[in-house]
Amino acid sequence: MNGKRSFASDNNSGAHPLVLEKLAESNFGHVTGYGHDIFTERAKDKFKGLFGNDIDVFFVFNGTAANILSIKALANSYNAVFCADTSHVHVDECGGLENFCGCKIIPLKSSNGKIEKEQIGQYLNYKGNEQRSQPGVVSITQPTEYGLLYTVEEIKALTRYAHENGMFVHMDGARIANGIAAMDLDINEMTRDAGIDALSFGGTKNGMMFGDAVVFFNRDLSRHFIYIQKQGMQLASKMRFISIQFEALLSGGLWLDNAKHSNRMARLLYEKIRDIPQVEITRPVETNMVFAKVPEGIIKALQKNYFFYILDEANSEVRWVTSFDTQDEDIDGFVLCLKKLLK
Repeated sequence: MNGKRSFASDNNSGAHPLVLEKLAESNFGHVTGYGHDIFTERAKDKFKGLFGNDIDVFFVFNGTAANILSIKALANSYNAVFCADTSHVHVDECGGLENFCGCKIIPLKSSNGKIEKEQIGQYLNYKGNEQRSQPGVVSITQPTEYGLLYTVEEIKALTRYAHENGMFVHMDGARIANGIAAMDLDINEMTRDAGIDALSFGGTKNGMMFGDAVVFFNRDLSRHFIYIQKQGMQLASKMRFISIQFEALLSGGLWLDNAKHSNRMARLLYEKIRDIPQVEITRPVETNMVFAKVPEGIIKALQKNYFFYILDEANSEVRWVTSFDTQDEDIDGFVLCLKKLLK
């Protein structure tokens, strides 16, 4: 490693200093394991302060677990799960949903990571046909894997349609804070009030060392989740070390401050490179991701200085992600390096 902050992923960042402080504070004495401790209770109270008392919340190690286990609670093995063909559950979870839940994923074609109810309609004639996987869950990502946002009305249209047709709706909110920060909404407007049944609430990408949460707005669906969590190897014995991080993140608005900062850094990067002739911005910049086409010949040299991922090698399209700890000087250094390589 060269010591520079990268633009590969917000997973690559460290933990926020306030999160580390809280971890240290909790690291004394003995407390009851498996979530039966004061730290976990306090963290759950923070979530209830955010969403209301009539929710259930569970803490897991990572976003993959949050997605797969929450969908497991919503679906039977004979169900189909509809999602965008770009979604994390389809592309980046190593078939975990199919393996653990036994469900069939039906990916719906998307150019921006968003899906529409009309795409699901063609599969509704599967209902009642024992030869076909039964429509069960719609999973959407907010923001999408391209950093783009569903509007509240778009979410409501999907949830209404799903519920009218006997399906539940899961939201992959690994970067939900970035979405809330970008849209300047109360989080309930985008989630529970919009009809979401279960939410994967991201912590790892937003300043935590590790940990994500599963939030159920439909509590009928969470009755047996403690067993799903245990079978899924996500019931941490020393749960306090996940819980205390969420208490830190949800105290004093840190979760939103981190997201606002990472969004602002992406906007700054966009503004500094948008007029470079050899760089083509390929997608709108709505949260903390910038997608661009750059000359193929400079990519490896640029990666050596500031690592990032290539989205589409055939078209030299790359992805640059900013984090809670990205600084102005990181943007300036990256842009300077980019311009030097383009000369």
